[in-house]
Amino acid sequence: MEDKRNIQIIEWEHLDKKKFYVFGVAMTMMIRVSVYPFTLIRTRLQVQKGKSLYHGTFDAFIKILRADGITGLYRGFLVNTFTLISGQCYVTTYELTRKFVADYSQSNTVKSLVAGGSASLVAQSITVPIDVVSQHLMMQRKGEKMGRFQVRGNPEGQGVVAFGQTKDIIRQILRADGLRGFYRGYVASLLTYIPNSAVWWPFYHFYAGKQGPGQCIKHGFYFQGASNVAGEQNSNSGSQAPGLILNHCAVEGKNSIILTFRQLMAEEGPWGLMKGLSARIISATPSTIVIVVGYESLKKLSLRPELVDSRHW
Repeated sequence: MEDKRNIQIIEWEHLDKKKFYVFGVAMTMMIRVSVYPFTLIRTRLQVQKGKSLYHGTFDAFIKILRADGITGLYRGFLVNTFTLISGQCYVTTYELTRKFVADYSQSNTVKSLVAGGSASLVAQSITVPIDVVSQHLMMQRKGEKMGRFQVRGNPEGQGVVAFGQTKDIIRQILRADGLRGFYRGYVASLLTYIPNSAVWWPFYHFYAGKQGPGQCIKHGFYFQGASNVAGEQNSNSGSQAPGLILNHCAVEGKNSIILTFRQLMAEEGPWGLMKGLSARIISATPSTIVIVVGYESLKKLSLRPELVDSRHW
């Protein structure tokens, strides 16, 4: 029988898988709903030429709200929800890879590093095509064109709604670029997110490891949140520029990361690489805190019944 007192980190074999996936989808959906408007704003700020449309995050928020209402902040959201699939593939790959690597190394750093990178590879392979479509939908504005494509309106002059827009964008991508059009920026996304994910988890466990035994759940939650922010700052500080280049590749149909970088530097200089940074922080930091604090809570809620009392929170 497993010694309950020795469970320091909840691993894959400790989980009730049905609870894990049901609670996981619900948690992820709540996070997406709360931060999606800032994801849309960040994408528009990064793709616009200079400050031709928006002068910053708050300005973009107000202008979009005035022009399109609250629904304007959620363009492409329905398509983006399909990335829930990649999210579940991410956590499954992460947990299974940790279990596999444990047969060769008991180092938590090694397990987290390999599992984080592997999980990101799998997730990005699913996410990139969905993101390409949703980013083109994010670019849709009434009567104006920001990206390569613009959805057709109906006879009354209104834009076609929901999945009608999605099908229109998919047809245009296929017509212009074929299937490879759905993987524009794929290499850039791998170069950005695999290292980020691989480094993030070891940092998280490193900071969380500072937590002393016997602390109450309230203090544990506070510490997990602080640990998460510290891990995020260490692993994600260099991903702003690659993320911006990735958005340009996806929305503008560019193939070369280097040429895209050179063009951005020539047109807007080094400060151009910082466009959308505040929106990125607003969307990333709170959601990341919720994700990891929530992920730890999710794993606790998903423990097998016989292990419910296995950890001293």
